[in-house]
Amino acid sequence: MSTTKIGWIGLGKMGIPMSQQLIKAGYSLTAYNRSKVKEATLLTAGATTAATPALLLQQVDIVIIMVSDDNAIQDIFNGRDGLLGVNTTDKIIINMSTVSPAISRQMAQLCNQQGNHYLDAPVSGSVKQAEDGTLVIMVGGEEAIFEKAKPVLEKIGKLVMRVGDTGAGNTAKLVINTLLGIHAQGLAEAVLFAQQNGIEALPLLTLLNNGALSSPFLKIKGDAIVNDSYSAAFALKHIAKDLRLAKDLGLSTPLGEAAYETFQQAEPALGDEDIIAVIKALRK
Repeated sequence: MSTTKIGWIGLGKMGIPMSQQLIKAGYSLTAYNRSKVKEATLLTAGATTAATPALLLQQVDIVIIMVSDDNAIQDIFNGRDGLLGVNTTDKIIINMSTVSPAISRQMAQLCNQQGNHYLDAPVSGSVKQAEDGTLVIMVGGEEAIFEKAKPVLEKIGKLVMRVGDTGAGNTAKLVINTLLGIHAQGLAEAVLFAQQNGIEALPLLTLLNNGALSSPFLKIKGDAIVNDSYSAAFALKHIAKDLRLAKDLGLSTPLGEAAYETFQQAEPALGDEDIIAVIKALRK
């Protein structure tokens, strides 16, 4: 069993299975979540809880954060009883959320002033990969700190790669999610184009899944279309948010712009459904 003590903030659809991988690996884990009901899942797996982010930081060596957006990060660091409100040094804070590179650079500077260290380490993959410990993790930050944190991250992902300095992980994730949005829209458009010309989704997807364009994404989201099942593995509102962050970063290519516009328009009605529910917006 590792003597490294882990703190975890954020117990959503990804945070719960990701943190459970660390418990399975033998780490002592303390969790904080605004909704206390979700903490019960980890308590039964052997974790403990802390009342505030500040108290959590005092009890552990590494804090991992998995929340929804920049506003949640601001609250966790700068809010009442936040991470920056406590006198600690030489802790490693790993932000695995998909947020802007700018907020990572801001929080890294504040952590350094505090005497602690910051890594941005967003993930590629969804709930299934989180449950299997096969996420792809892209990291920005100081190389020496990355090497210290890497053994922990390797319990969560099949590939853990440092891609540059602070903010580089967030940038890489926004690039990947821009392509994800393009892929989702492209798949939806292909199915609709086929249906308009007398070919139903199932035979089309059988052809695609046996050809050069086959991919896990195509299989999973194609099945969702065929079954008309759009329960969110990755909610449409999150890709809409990520494309806004990409737009702020300078996204201006034709396909990127098209995906941005499509998902912004789809979000009000379909935001809580899966990303591939975009087909319903395009159908209209």
